[in-house]
Amino acid sequence: MKTLILSAIASLSLGGAACAADVTLRVHHFLSADAPMQTEILIPWEKAVEEQSGGRIDVQLFPSMQLGGKPPQLFDQARDGIVDISWTLLGYTPGRFPVAEVFELPFVSGTAVQTTAALQEFQAKYLGDEMAQVKPLLLHAPAGYKFHMRSGPITALADLKGKKIRAPSRAMTDALNALGATAVGMPVPEVAQALTTGVIDGAQIPWEVVGSLRVEEITNAHSEIGVENGGVSTAVMALVMNRAKYDSLPDDLKKVIDDNSGANLAVLAGAALDRVEAEERQKALDAGAQINVIPAEQMEEWRAAVQPVVDGWVKAMDSRGLDGQAMLDDARAMLAAAGAE
Repeated sequence: MKTLILSAIASLSLGGAACAADVTLRVHHFLSADAPMQTEILIPWEKAVEEQSGGRIDVQLFPSMQLGGKPPQLFDQARDGIVDISWTLLGYTPGRFPVAEVFELPFVSGTAVQTTAALQEFQAKYLGDEMAQVKPLLLHAPAGYKFHMRSGPITALADLKGKKIRAPSRAMTDALNALGATAVGMPVPEVAQALTTGVIDGAQIPWEVVGSLRVEEITNAHSEIGVENGGVSTAVMALVMNRAKYDSLPDDLKKVIDDNSGANLAVLAGAALDRVEAEERQKALDAGAQINVIPAEQMEEWRAAVQPVVDGWVKAMDSRGLDGQAMLDDARAMLAAAGAE
């Protein structure tokens, strides 16, 4: 009898704890539970939101598409209320967020801190329409993407000829093709398998995800662009919330979400991804990886090869009644103000 009573008390206590939260927020993404996006950004965000709400908000993280679907469906899952919040790459739905693609153009990016800072300003000025269907919590970017190859480094533009390279976005699909490679688009969780089976010869990804994807076990040559740890492109990432869910919150809980969104969260995200970028790069060096830097003096040739891709984006914006060149100039100016060259 004593055991039964104690069990009942324990059950009631657990039930009370489970019911303590007024709001549950289910956060869905495609990376693994040990990926830096979860460990360095989403988990600290979860803790901050729960603590600042006094336990009235319960954040539940679901990595690796545990709630179903495929990575390109994540934005719509949040929009439609299938999940409360999702994190994804806007480039997984090519052509749907054309204005945001300006930061995915070749040579329009910097470090994670720099590009993420520029994105905050650019979002406020230009991305209201593209984000109107959701409550955007954060638009951000990782450090520039490097080449990670199965055999042999990329030391010059000619080395890309005929190589099948994973492309992170529509813009970089066009850019890689312009550089002489054969671009292959795929979500990042598929990269390791594609490298292993020879579907691709290399991948454009940042150092930051190399470890969680186990790519360092498959690739043996890593190439950076222009400067040490430099990349040729990046991807725009988005943490978005179902708008109806946000609107349903009382004002004090909306404030908790707002206080942990936008510029405040951007500072955390940019610093975290740059820190992990450097750590993963050093791990590769310590393990004997071959890392080469394509010299800065070669970049003019690269830039000339991809200029038609940049021009194409400008013309596409113009065809929508927008000023493509002005937006591109603004993006570059915002990057420069954030410290990017």
